Amino acid sequence: MAMRSHAQLKALLDELYCRYSRPAFLSTDPISIPHKYRRPDDREIAAFVAAALAYGNVKQIHRSAEAALEAMGDSPARFIRQFDPARDPARFRHVVHRFNSGVDLAILCYLLYQAIAAAGSLQAFFLKGYDPAHDDIGPALTSFVERMLSLDVSPLYPSDILPAKAGDRFFFPSPAGGSACKRLNLFLRWMVRRGDAIDFGIWTEVSPAKLIVPLDTHVARIARQLGLTTIKQTNWRMAKEVTERLRIFDPEDPVKYDFAICRLGILRQPIPDPND
Repeated sequence: MAMRSHAQLKALLDELYCRYSRPAFLSTDPISIPHKYRRPDDREIAAFVAAALAYGNVKQIHRSAEAALEAMGDSPARFIRQFDPARDPARFRHVVHRFNSGVDLAILCYLLYQAIAAAGSLQAFFLKGYDPAHDDIGPALTSFVERMLSLDVSPLYPSDILPAKAGDRFFFPSPAGGSACKRLNLFLRWMVRRGDAIDFGIWTEVSPAKLIVPLDTHVARIARQLGLTTIKQTNWRMAKEVTERLRIFDPEDPVKYDFAICRLGILRQPIPDPND
């Protein structure tokens, strides 16, 4: 595929954004799950659960996330605020998503309960590590992960903190460890971005300009084909490089293109050639 000029690449990305960033394509993505809720606080919790389980094939992700949220009743936010570690873990005993168990989901709920109880909301808990002066969301995400993993789990684990190999640690990868943090960046995109029918824009105190692209295998492969990165390993460095290239085309909202790029991979569509 011939190298594209800056203008050609921007035209292609903008065309893809216009083509795919529409409600008709929501069903192809886990974000369709939190879209079923109307209240912002329910969407926030449903989004975190759906994003945490967003690994594997799309159908499996939908089944697992819907099963987990069904166990939480008609208001995920109320369930988290009232979570009782002695009473509620049994609700998840039937939920298994690849290598995460119902126990992992119960612990995740207890961590969310503590974060919200401490700060008033999940956004407020995240903002404790957020500095608008930082170049991107990386330091805030690192702080968020460290603080979430330091919360007490003694009602559900023999130790006060999660063991090194606990399944819940998979829900909280960190940029400090080099992870691309795809699922956490996906959640942040859903919460922060606004201006179209895809993302929610609930977290108004975080700038969309600071977001990092949620780098999965589809986005990584297509980003390489588009010349957005030369890095081969799907890691934090690559996610930052792709985002920095996208920031050239939209400095205030660089990850606006993520949903559309990912549709090309999920729907197995060829990359259009702007010269055609």
